[in-house]
Amino acid sequence: MKSYNNNYLIFLLWALPGLVSADELNQSNTAWVLTSTAFVLFMTLPGLSLFYAGLVRSKNALSVLMQCFAITCVVSLLWLAGVYSLIFSDGGEWQEIIGGTTKFFMPQLVISSMVGDIPETVFFMFQMTFGIITPALIVGAYAERMKFSAMLWFSSLWLVIVYMPICHWIWGGGWLADLGVMDFAGGIVIHVNAGIASLVAALVIGNRKGFPTTAMPPHNMTMVVTGAGMLWVGWFGFNGGSGLRADGSAGMAIIVTHIGAAAGSVTWMFIEWVRFGKPSVLGIVTGMVAGLGTITPASGFVGPAGALVIGITAGVVCFCATQIVKRKLKIDDSLDVFPVHGVGGIVGSLLTGVFAATSMGGLGLAEGVSIFDQVKVQALAVLVTIGWSALFSYLILKVLELTIGLRVTNDEEEQGLDIVMHEETGYHNL
Repeated sequence: MKSYNNNYLIFLLWALPGLVSADELNQSNTAWVLTSTAFVLFMTLPGLSLFYAGLVRSKNALSVLMQCFAITCVVSLLWLAGVYSLIFSDGGEWQEIIGGTTKFFMPQLVISSMVGDIPETVFFMFQMTFGIITPALIVGAYAERMKFSAMLWFSSLWLVIVYMPICHWIWGGGWLADLGVMDFAGGIVIHVNAGIASLVAALVIGNRKGFPTTAMPPHNMTMVVTGAGMLWVGWFGFNGGSGLRADGSAGMAIIVTHIGAAAGSVTWMFIEWVRFGKPSVLGIVTGMVAGLGTITPASGFVGPAGALVIGITAGVVCFCATQIVKRKLKIDDSLDVFPVHGVGGIVGSLLTGVFAATSMGGLGLAEGVSIFDQVKVQALAVLVTIGWSALFSYLILKVLELTIGLRVTNDEEEQGLDIVMHEETGYHNL
């Protein structure tokens, strides 16, 4: 009987918030966003970490894992210090441009604090995971050659100067939100933003020693596929949780996310099969990431048929972009961040304005807004993001280059960042 009473007390304590504040707290929505938060963090640690680490050479695998881990820690602290506040709090007369300072270090945050019908603690953590993965994506552009100190400074400054204002403009009630931009889970805020920064970073830091004449294949494809699978699963929280509700719209977001990923994978696989005679494992997982990145802005607005078209388009366009960037332009965006995430984000953001319309099987545009009108707004947001990200990513990188330096020496690059930066190796038999 004592055990039963204790269990009953625990149940009452758990249920009490719902009993006391049933008109405010939605426990289903809260549980779903909590779960989605774990999914999105899982995308960076360990999903993206393993995906990127497997793609580089063995002498740099540990450095990539370290970079993703360190970015997770640093961004979390900056988020608490003020980034969250400047995105999601009331900026008063400056609201169109930036949020307020009242939530620096979250002094007023208590268990009962709410955002809509979920606790602010949950919203704070969910949005933090998006802030973490965005600069982590850029690691793929400068992998195998940037100093660890420069990486930390760049990621921190980029979060504050580039990610924070764009995120506020679109998700925090800023001027682009007022124009009606549709970016459900981060096609513009995350993928276009990080993709453009990656292209700029690759250009500023320069190619790896030996690129493009020396082959630099992934050192561990098993690790790559494992990380890719984690990204696919984690993306259900990324897109499915972005509506902050456990309802049919979350279910639809997950369906179209899955269809987009599958269509991107199969399309990329068949293109390689036709062009090179054999489908590659690297190709099918890259097509998956392209499909996921491209469907992300549309995931809360389109139906399955629209997702199929978007996924196929992602496979074709992003494949061509990788060939142009690497083979034609000879830009060493090491892990194809710009051609996959940047180009995919641009394509997906524009197609959102098309396939969100009910006439195209979507969930509908705003009243009185035509497909043409919405595509214009989407294009404006994409162009603004490209300009802002390119300009300030360049300035941050040049300042760091002139002060602490961006990249390791040729000898250090030859030796590998695992030993040079961390005095450790990922594999003891090397």
